Amino acid sequence: MAHRIFLCFLSVGILCACGGVALANPSPTEPLTKGVSLYACHHSYFVPVPAILTELANAGGFPDQNIIGHHMIGGSKSIQHWVDHDPEMNKGRDELAAGKVDVLILTPVYLPDAGIENFAQFGFEHNPNIRVTVMEAWAPFDVYNPVLYDPHYKPQPDEPPVMLKPVKVDHNAATGEGLRKMMEYYLRTMDAHIVALNKKLGKQVVFVVPMTEAVTELREKIIAGQAPGLKVQEDIFSDQLGHPKAPLAALEAYCHYAVIYRKSPVGLPVPSVLANSGIPAEELEPLNRLLQEVAWNAAIHHPLSGVVAK
Repeated sequence: MAHRIFLCFLSVGILCACGGVALANPSPTEPLTKGVSLYACHHSYFVPVPAILTELANAGGFPDQNIIGHHMIGGSKSIQHWVDHDPEMNKGRDELAAGKVDVLILTPVYLPDAGIENFAQFGFEHNPNIRVTVMEAWAPFDVYNPVLYDPHYKPQPDEPPVMLKPVKVDHNAATGEGLRKMMEYYLRTMDAHIVALNKKLGKQVVFVVPMTEAVTELREKIIAGQAPGLKVQEDIFSDQLGHPKAPLAALEAYCHYAVIYRKSPVGLPVPSVLANSGIPAEELEPLNRLLQEVAWNAAIHHPLSGVVAK
């Protein structure tokens, strides 16, 4: 996977093309040596991940990881969690205010999303060492459609055409080239938004979990017949919207593990979500290894992940 080139601000305020993020106080990139306290504000794609992430942390040498809680709103932007008055969300905000959250996980859909900045600013004010991770997700229904999640959305001049949700989604018809082209604007603008937030905060507080890239690479492996136990792209989705089946849920957890701990997941044992998925036993280990490698490859090649290959 090639390094992504995007626009970022240098400390002198000049806009330039670069392969990394220039910040006044860049975050360290060394692997963590102890578990962290997590809170997640997420949509339904992320539902299976906390349980898997706990299993991975235990296997990876982080038994002290603590998932304080999580708050789910289907198809949500982060701003919906910010304004929500659900008792669970209030509890999460209290934990942030007390400085008890080491890593806040966000899974926004499309921009604009003021919630990313609100959470990052609030968390940083109460814990200067907090990290906020933003999962760049795969496209619902395999189409680019921000209007689906915001009826008042106004497309920008350089934005690709909004595609209507098809009556029947054919996940198997997608190509890696087509997916990358479709999601280029989303990724570019999300990265630029995060770079600007980090510049405003004075250090890298917000990090990217590059699921878009990881899912696209996995789908290419499936198309090429290089994904053990997976015959067609549809094998990783449970429905037309794109909710994850076990292999995709495991990949999602591996991507978060890589970014949270800055440590490769390659070599971790098969998680129970895969072991109980019905995939033939002889294909579990090679599939698990592939998912780990895809996750790590995506993390080390994204300049906003905070992960560096060792």
